[in-house]
Amino acid sequence: MIVRPVRSSDLPALIELARSTGTTGLTTLPANEERLGHRVGWAEKSFRGEAERGDTDYLFVLENDEGLVVGISAIAGAVGLREPWYNYRVGLTVSASQELKIYREIPTLFLANDLTGNSELCSLFLRSDYRSGLNGRLLSRARMLFIAEFPELFGKKIIAEMRGMSDEQGRSPFWESLGRHFFKMEFSQADYLTGVGNKSFIAELMPKFPLYTCFLSEAARSVIGRVHKDTEPALAMLKQEGFNYQGYVDIFDAGPAIECDTAKIRAVRESQTLVLAVGTPGDDATPFIIHNRKRDDCRITAAPARLAAGTLVVDPLTAKRLRMGVGDNVRAVPLSASREAH
Repeated sequence: MIVRPVRSSDLPALIELARSTGTTGLTTLPANEERLGHRVGWAEKSFRGEAERGDTDYLFVLENDEGLVVGISAIAGAVGLREPWYNYRVGLTVSASQELKIYREIPTLFLANDLTGNSELCSLFLRSDYRSGLNGRLLSRARMLFIAEFPELFGKKIIAEMRGMSDEQGRSPFWESLGRHFFKMEFSQADYLTGVGNKSFIAELMPKFPLYTCFLSEAARSVIGRVHKDTEPALAMLKQEGFNYQGYVDIFDAGPAIECDTAKIRAVRESQTLVLAVGTPGDDATPFIIHNRKRDDCRITAAPARLAAGTLVVDPLTAKRLRMGVGDNVRAVPLSASREAH
């Protein structure tokens, strides 16, 4: 398997992937050929260095050895520099009366643009029949190795918005208790509109004053900052890389926005540049993510490898996948954090 930059020829495969995600879950990959074509075009410009950071969209695909595209992931160079980026910041309001002996702490939601300018990990999706082995971890963590190689392209902090709680019919209790009163549309419709870039209605319709969560339903309060069950593996993986929740949630489903200083991401911090050697890694070889250190011709794979005196020993198939030979420089990092099961 190889992670590489998207190409315009991948558009039919992306449409199929988008259709397979369902009506909710991946708003940044709508099954809209015109919108996806526009996004692929911007991604190609981004990899060629022809876009400003506020417009860059590094969209990667996961491709098997037969050339079949089975997954995607992306990095947005900076959020909110072209249009407002909204989150709720979860705060606390304290009310007290000594005379009445009443003391109340009430969580409060503040509409905020605090995450503006950060880079974002986004658009992660893998076909269900390929969710095994190293595929998911490669698809997600390949982005971090790309950031490690080209840190000047990204912000000092990386964020990731995680999918919030919803039921099997795609209904969000947070949306039903809050958003529906202001937007008068289904959750899936509002989510789709933001996914295709129409965000102006948020500023036009969303209340600007703080919202007391005690006015929400119990079901809505219970999902603030929680992720959908299908997103739990992705959240656990990012936590292993150093990401954590700092009190920002999505304004539609209240899913958490997690963040990490770029330099402190495990895969960024621990990655090294090494000389490639081709041979037999051995039975005790460790799975590594390996990047060919190129930008618009980027190729990243995951494979067993062995460190030996400044070299990284890989098997011939891995070198072929990277399109690299003996003596070439690569960037590599162990696939998993030391405290994570391999």
